[in-house]
Amino acid sequence: MATGITTYQCPACTGPLHFVGESGKLECDYCGKAYDVAEIEKLYSEKEAASVEAQAKADAARERENAAAQEMGMSWDAQEVAGMKNYNCPSCGAELICDATTAATSCPYCGNPTIVPGQFTGGLKPELVIPFRLDKQAAIKALKNYYRGKKLLPKSFKDQNHIEEIQGVYVPFWLCDCEVDGSIHYHATNTSTWREGDYVVTQTKHYEVDRSGQIGFRQVPVDASTKMPDAHMDAIEPYDYSDLRPFSSAYLPGFLADKYDVNQQESLPRIQSRAENSAEMEMRNTVQGYSTVTATSKNLNFSHSGMKYALMPVWMLSTKWKDQNFLFAMNGQTGKLVGDLPIDNGKRVAWFVGTAIVSLLLQLAFWWW
Repeated sequence: MATGITTYQCPACTGPLHFVGESGKLECDYCGKAYDVAEIEKLYSEKEAASVEAQAKADAARERENAAAQEMGMSWDAQEVAGMKNYNCPSCGAELICDATTAATSCPYCGNPTIVPGQFTGGLKPELVIPFRLDKQAAIKALKNYYRGKKLLPKSFKDQNHIEEIQGVYVPFWLCDCEVDGSIHYHATNTSTWREGDYVVTQTKHYEVDRSGQIGFRQVPVDASTKMPDAHMDAIEPYDYSDLRPFSSAYLPGFLADKYDVNQQESLPRIQSRAENSAEMEMRNTVQGYSTVTATSKNLNFSHSGMKYALMPVWMLSTKWKDQNFLFAMNGQTGKLVGDLPIDNGKRVAWFVGTAIVSLLLQLAFWWW
């Protein structure tokens, strides 16, 4: 079954509208007019209803075509259509195909941004969204700055690699309110060393330390898309939650958006791990004044009170160098960027040797003194 879609067009000139993070409005690429999100939502509420009705008629016609195709042996089999959706671009009429999680995209023929509101019906509709604040040029600039100061990065990587693809994506997240309470037992030591004649004396004192407490967390984020690497999504945090707004599809034109394919229950282990690790870190930070501190036992209890479904802005950049692909992600709100980089083995060996020599010289100086 095809999915009805709506393209947001400028009321003045019918050009495509894109959400612009800097202004917080939908802007027209052609005439330059800008509109508030609420204004366009009101204007297009009736258009979306008409689109659904028209799509229902198109679905009925397609079903008749499929029936005829089956008789001729030309239909898709169940395995081929699994996880796929098709819909028609309202601007040029092209029939587009996407996977089952795509919620917003651009028509490859006319270039107009389109959304798939059918993906966000019922329980799948996000409750919150943080709009994009930074544009594509900011992402490109951030990637170039990311290369700077990386002493083990091959010089040819910066000179030869090129951005293969850059895309703004609204990534689905679960935001969870939760609590951790419990206790941790630590073994701690204090070590001191001094010289007595020809001998170096080392004294180690041992301590048993206990900590217990309770800590609450609000809106712990975990991405809910299997397409996105979890390590990248965790690393570009935090987001500024003061920008959280009630979800509106008017924020989507000009960007891709995916619905979640990892549900709340499947996300709980990651949320629990993040909350417990944070609780352990807070308790550990209270154990001060020791040379070493090792946790020997712990008893932590996790509970959660609810989750909210939100979309977060992410710029995804893909580069290629020596037939290898390198993926980068940038927080579309704060500009924080992370990614994988190659290492120059020659530089790594030189750095290791240099560090070892410096360490050896320091040890010799200590013993000589």
